[in-house]
Amino acid sequence: MHRGAILPVGIKPEAKKLISLGVLRVHTQRSARLGNGVGAVVEAVEDVGEDREIDDRKDEVEDRGDVTLVPVGGLTGHLHVWLRLHDHPEARPHKRLVVGGFERVYEINRNFRNEGLSTRHNPEFTMLELYLAYGDYRDLMDWVEKALRGLADAIHGSKEIVYQGRNYDLAVPFRRLTVEQAIIANNPGIDPLSLRDVTYLRTVCEKLGLPVNQHDGPGKLQMNIFDETAEHTLIDPTFVHAYPAEVSPLSRANDADPFLTDRFEFFMSGRELANGFSELNDPEDQAARFRAQVARKDSGDKEAMFYDADYVRALEYGMPPTAGLGVGIDRLVMFFTDSPSIRDVILFPHMRPETD
Repeated sequence: MHRGAILPVGIKPEAKKLISLGVLRVHTQRSARLGNGVGAVVEAVEDVGEDREIDDRKDEVEDRGDVTLVPVGGLTGHLHVWLRLHDHPEARPHKRLVVGGFERVYEINRNFRNEGLSTRHNPEFTMLELYLAYGDYRDLMDWVEKALRGLADAIHGSKEIVYQGRNYDLAVPFRRLTVEQAIIANNPGIDPLSLRDVTYLRTVCEKLGLPVNQHDGPGKLQMNIFDETAEHTLIDPTFVHAYPAEVSPLSRANDADPFLTDRFEFFMSGRELANGFSELNDPEDQAARFRAQVARKDSGDKEAMFYDADYVRALEYGMPPTAGLGVGIDRLVMFFTDSPSIRDVILFPHMRPETD
């Protein structure tokens, strides 16, 4: 395994200053091609980018994270600081690279999240992340649609794919709808004019048998309803956008409706495959969002984020308008290899201990 820093010749003076401050730290790791299915998809993901409207090889920085496996909250022996597992890699170092002047950044990384086991979830998983300065979430939706078609052609030689006995025609334009439209479409009788009323949404959640936290606002309650009633119905390729700001702490607020953010998720075969948004680059707004997340975490929301002072500091140096995207590689491999379970595409999936 090769490890080293990618720092191009002629690096901008501004970036040198940020590097000296510790804002930018680039560690690389060459990925092994593990398994024909995974290798084919990863290679195709990179090859699709050769026809680049977003990822221009001349200017791109490939950052493959060097992840240290330590217990959550573990104390390092050398630095004497507490470290957490690599669960949200976008804030550090990817966006710091954008702050430092790198306008196109991508990484294929390993993530660790304690979200349980299922045919669609594994605590350790692979993700593609990319960041595009001077782009927005709509550019990323267009790229995902184009990339999926390119992957189908590269892997199968056709845009018509069969997954678990069902035909998918990726040549057909992908559907696009908002979170609220998806909720309305899958909940007959729901009042469209009350979708931001906390009392009303609590009543809907209770009827659906969904747990409600006393601190949940309308955005969180909307997503509880969406997850329960709408997500599994999104079989054909679908972009769901206009996510509530309450559940999108890193996304830029929509200009016309600050309740919402310029964020989307991409769904296919009833599961999420990608998450993208226009990045929030206002440090004061970001700090306020982090404080709100800390309050949610203190109230029992396990999915809420920690306050990231280093990231807020990086934003204070100035980040251009940027679009960010994460794509679940394992789920993508499942689709293109017709695999019913995520553990079928992971060489060493987490299993229950053997018993005598």
